[in-house]
Amino acid sequence: MGQAQIIDGKVLAAKVRDRVAEDVITLKRDHGLQPGLAVVLVGDDPGSEIYVRSKGVQTLEAGMHSVTRKLPAETTQAELLSIVAELNADPTIHGILVQFPVPPHIDPVLIQAAIDPNKDVDGLSVFNAGRLAVGLPGLVPCTPVGSMIMLRETLGDLRGRSAVVVGRSNLVGKPMAQLLLQADCTVTIAHSRTRDLPAVTRQAEILVAAVGRPEMVRGDWIRPGATVIDVGMNRIPSRRPKAAAAGKTIVVGDVAFDEAMAVADWVTPVPGGVGLMTVACLLQNTVTAAKRLNGLAA
Repeated sequence: MGQAQIIDGKVLAAKVRDRVAEDVITLKRDHGLQPGLAVVLVGDDPGSEIYVRSKGVQTLEAGMHSVTRKLPAETTQAELLSIVAELNADPTIHGILVQFPVPPHIDPVLIQAAIDPNKDVDGLSVFNAGRLAVGLPGLVPCTPVGSMIMLRETLGDLRGRSAVVVGRSNLVGKPMAQLLLQADCTVTIAHSRTRDLPAVTRQAEILVAAVGRPEMVRGDWIRPGATVIDVGMNRIPSRRPKAAAAGKTIVVGDVAFDEAMAVADWVTPVPGGVGLMTVACLLQNTVTAAKRLNGLAA
């Protein structure tokens, strides 16, 4: 059994961003329309700040209008709702994303529900989740969309393949399963409480790990020749004793990468995999929203 091949998120995300940039050029030239994305960050979580900064840079690089609203941690829920309402009414903004987590005194469900579903580029509204569930066009969460692009670029036709999604979140697990069903896969949704989870995951030709536990999926959980999409991004202490003692950390996925590489045919790395696709698909969703809000085919 040979070494698996890596699904390169950097290369595939660049392709998505190139397509987005071409779309933006066409929209500006033919319709005088510049897609706009607004990202709202409450508090000073370091990881969120880096992520928001990256989104802003990539939005501008794609030729889009970018707005970043950084708010102090003591911002009230009413103040945040007021800003969301203001962005809902702004015709230059086509996508709105409130970066989670938010401080504990703010209800994330209430905030998400306040975003205009037509500008909900995270795809988390009940409206968009319902449209996905019944197979109608809508805005779909970016990470599952990016994961599907990776699968199609790697495997081509997905019809008839057995797929296991480990995780049942509204952001990844559930929409991922819906997209795989739409691609005519036979889909099992598993999670941390599934009985004999390794036996379930070993059935998968396509295994999507989105459970949020570092390196939970071991090599002997994986069917030989499978394609593994690792959605996890977990920060753990460095494995080098001196670095760990100094408080250094590393980022790992939900899959034990080296073990997976020895068994699977294809594996996404962490970092350098799904995370890069997520930001690229956020830009793609914003362009889609801009077209629909302006009565253009998307």
